[in-house]
Amino acid sequence: MDLFTQFSENPSNLLPKDGTALYYGTIFGRDTSDTYFETLKNTIAWKHDEVRMFGKHIVTKRKVAWYASSALSYTYANQTKTALPFTETLVALKKEVEATTKATYNSCLLNLYHNGTEGMSWHTDNEKELQPNGAIASLSFGAERKFAFKHRETKEVVSLVLQHGSLLLMKDTIQQHWLHRLPPTKKVQQPRINLTFRTIVS
Repeated sequence: MDLFTQFSENPSNLLPKDGTALYYGTIFGRDTSDTYFETLKNTIAWKHDEVRMFGKHIVTKRKVAWYASSALSYTYANQTKTALPFTETLVALKKEVEATTKATYNSCLLNLYHNGTEGMSWHTDNEKELQPNGAIASLSFGAERKFAFKHRETKEVVSLVLQHGSLLLMKDTIQQHWLHRLPPTKKVQQPRINLTFRTIVS
């Protein structure tokens, strides 16, 4: 591990109640993180995301990809995606994440944000295909970005900065009680790649 790595093996819960969010910090050193970023950027089958909101068909600026251990389907924003098979790189990252979080995953949704003007609005990952109260492990590579949680009832907000090579775990009842988002910012000019490992159930 180098000086860039700030890893916590037993992180404390960031949320005061109604769910669990654990930030492990950087689980990869800078050189390893740089390599993963370049590999993912150049080998993943990126496509602009297409969603339907308020009756309108919208093509997002950010790009996405959906991979899994089998041809699993996943529906969100009224669009259904069928998974591509895991690449060797994704298998290696999945093993690292599983060893750290002590959970298993069979799929991964990836997002490529070209700069800080691209983000995600408040939402939850509560699609019917996902394992109820299951773990979702979020890996970040590239530009550091602010990430925020907001409680549905109290409107309390908890924020943190996701670092290059870092891991955030969301689990338990968090999707029922907390929204989360990646707010846009004009201060960030560099790209970011985010991988969310999750479990799809039949």
